[in-house]
Amino acid sequence: MTRTEHVRADDGVRLWASRSGEGTPLVLCHGGPGLWDMFTDVAALLADRATAIRWDQRGCGRSERCAGPWTSERFVADLDAVRDHFGLERMTLLGHSWGAQLALSYTLAHPERVDTLIYVSGTGIGPDADWNPAYHANFRARLGEHPERLARWQELTDRPVLTEPEERERAVLQWSLEFEDRERALDHAARMADPWLGINAECNRALNAERRRAWGTPELYAVCQALDVPVLIVDGAHDIRPRSAVDSLEQALPRGRRVILPDAGHLPWVEDPEGFRRAVTDAL
Repeated sequence: MTRTEHVRADDGVRLWASRSGEGTPLVLCHGGPGLWDMFTDVAALLADRATAIRWDQRGCGRSERCAGPWTSERFVADLDAVRDHFGLERMTLLGHSWGAQLALSYTLAHPERVDTLIYVSGTGIGPDADWNPAYHANFRARLGEHPERLARWQELTDRPVLTEPEERERAVLQWSLEFEDRERALDHAARMADPWLGINAECNRALNAERRRAWGTPELYAVCQALDVPVLIVDGAHDIRPRSAVDSLEQALPRGRRVILPDAGHLPWVEDPEGFRRAVTDAL
């Protein structure tokens, strides 16, 4: 049974949240920035082992539309409001992609409130320059396997304004690159976009710009090296973001462990649900 609730952040913004399953409290941080929770399958996959708490980040998805602020500090505070709302003294955190960065930021700020961090498909703690060029090359190469899709994606990207169906179409084309299984990639991406809740582009731009300024610093490496919390890193081997980017985090962590799923892309629970479940339940 899934129960939907609303969490009120300390500045009054209402955040959509839901709770389902039984077992270890597991709070899920979705990717983006600017997207919404897409963890329905993860919650179902772990329903017998974890009480999955899902939420839409501020200004995104089903949460209250607001004017930000779009900062990691603000989002960490929102995540703490989710923890407090559900009465958790400690929790296991699972973050995916941008959500992995958010979950790591929270763990660094509040290590005493995190039992385990599960860091899925992130990009490490180095500067964007370490992985961005390879990511864009892989993006173009994979999209180029289907010239008609590349042409349509480029056409939509070049338009100054998109209708809602066009925005969804562009996202599905782009998200289809996240899957190793090329035959089912468009279907998987279409499921990600159902329901379509709209991308918060302002949020996306601001938080990505913040990462470019703040990530890759000696201070960040130092606090990761001092982190006394167990961390599980889960990667899909065929993520178009080079997995070498995550080496920076793995090498810094004193209590880190890494699982690479050989047949999966950026959303490993979709393409290797058994491997993903085994890795996560071992960490719970």
